[in-house]
Amino acid sequence: MESLKLFISLFLVSFSSWLIGVESDHFQHNNMKRMRPNRLFVFGDSYADTGNIRKSLADSWKMPYGVSFPGKPSGRFSDGRIATDFLARYLRIKSPIPYTWKNYAGKERLLYGMNYAYGGTGVFKTFNNPLPNMTTQIDYFQKVLASGNIYSPSDLHTSLALVSNAGNDYGTFILQKRPMTEFPGFIKKVVDQTEVNLRRIHKLGVKKIAIASLQPLGCLPSKTTSSSFKHCNASDNALVKLHNTLLRRTVAKLNHETKPSTFVILDLYKAFLTVLKNKRAEPGVTRFVNPLKPCCVGITSNDSCSNVDKKGEKKYTICKDPKTSFFWDVFHPTEEGWRSVYSVLRENLKAVLI
Repeated sequence: MESLKLFISLFLVSFSSWLIGVESDHFQHNNMKRMRPNRLFVFGDSYADTGNIRKSLADSWKMPYGVSFPGKPSGRFSDGRIATDFLARYLRIKSPIPYTWKNYAGKERLLYGMNYAYGGTGVFKTFNNPLPNMTTQIDYFQKVLASGNIYSPSDLHTSLALVSNAGNDYGTFILQKRPMTEFPGFIKKVVDQTEVNLRRIHKLGVKKIAIASLQPLGCLPSKTTSSSFKHCNASDNALVKLHNTLLRRTVAKLNHETKPSTFVILDLYKAFLTVLKNKRAEPGVTRFVNPLKPCCVGITSNDSCSNVDKKGEKKYTICKDPKTSFFWDVFHPTEEGWRSVYSVLRENLKAVLI
């Protein structure tokens, strides 16, 4: 593992001077008045899914998920609102309707865009998961556009796409017990496929595309339980840094080709750490007393949030107030956690204006 960490460190340093030069050329904000996109199209996983998975297949449709908003399970992997909702709020539009609910929504509701994200998915097949990966999600988007019944090409010129990759591909890699020496090469494959996905979305006509960087996976409660939720896993975060460095290089290349800059990275890695390490009063950011400890946890290591036994007895515990916790379960932030993250991102979000 030490040799792997050394390799990653040398790799990161080798890109630093190149990236600085490219970013200074292509991430400048001009003084022209810009507008907020009026539609949001979403692709990705549980950090963005607002209800696409069938109720029988996901914990997100079970209590106590949704306890803060809307007061019952809504298909969101949290106690309430998630990343998609806060980005839509920034755009001053309603959160886009999940793709699987499109036939039940009125035309006016569809005008705000559509959410194609499915929890548990990645850019490749994950966890033997039958749910659509990002390639298939973009296929769904393409079919909706081809129908011509909802969106016109001019609609896409004032739209934003959000692309979320919260690490399910890497979780699958670990579950497959593949050699850790293969991890850097696999990270490159994930980012290369992400580039293919970004190019497809842009070619379909979306004006602006925001791609979330990978959050510090080593700080998720699933990784910090061994330290009683006191310390992040540095080895995991080193691998995350490699992913994010390759992603930045890819986005810089894409922006060099498109001109003006079309692709924007939402820096979740920095935003998460800013909130988790908040030692002082950050504007709009809650200071969580024990930020690595989740609100909802299973009673035993074999249980998880929402589990019940055959008698319907809860196999989980929940904190008194989810607003006091950054993490909801062992993978996902609370609504208050997401609100704080998007408060940190407020300057970053200006880059999504068109």
